[in-house]
Amino acid sequence: MTTSAPQRPDLTRELIARAAQSAAHRAKRVRNQLDAVQVGQGRHTDHANAKILSRILADHDWPGHRLVGPDGARAAWSIALHSDDDPAFQRAATTLLGRAVQAGDALVAHWAHLHDRALVTSGRDQEYGTQLLLSADGIELCPLTAPASVDARRATVGLPPIALALTAVRRRYAADRCADETPTVVLAGAA
Repeated sequence: MTTSAPQRPDLTRELIARAAQSAAHRAKRVRNQLDAVQVGQGRHTDHANAKILSRILADHDWPGHRLVGPDGARAAWSIALHSDDDPAFQRAATTLLGRAVQAGDALVAHWAHLHDRALVTSGRDQEYGTQLLLSADGIELCPLTAPASVDARRATVGLPPIALALTAVRRRYAADRCADETPTVVLAGAA
C-alpha cells in the first residue's frame, strides 16, 4: 500500500463526507433515535451514495489507496457495504475491490466484509462471519457457511477468531440495545 498523497483529494473529501454522514445516521438508527421519515431519508442517502460510488467505479475502478488514500478507500468501502438496496451493485463493487486487493491497493479485510455483505443481501450464507444481526435478543451471526472452519478462513484475510470478534462487538453494542423495541439491523462489525 502507498503512503503518498492521494491522486484525487477531491474524491477523497467527497467519499469521507458521505460515509461520515451515513455512519452518524446509522448510529442514531441503532439507538432508535430516528422517526420513520428520518429512517427513509437515511435509505435515500445510502442510495444516493451508492450512485456516486457507482460513477466513481465506472471512471476509476475501485477507489483504492493510490487514488483516494486509506481514509477515502475506507469511506468507499463503507458506502459499498451499506448499499443493501442494490445487491447487483454490491456484488460488482466486491469484484472491483477484490481486484484492488490483488493489486496491493486495498485491504483484504475490507474485501472479506463486503464479500460477506453481498452474500447476505443476496440471501446466501456468509463465509467470514463479518455480518451480524442486532435484535432484542442481542447480536447474532447471520447464517454462515461451514461454521467449523470459519476461523481458518478469517485468518486468511487477517481477521481475528470469531469468538473474539463477537465478544468485542457485543461489548460495543451492549449500550445501544433498547429493550423496549425490537430493532433488526444488519451490522458489519465483526472485525
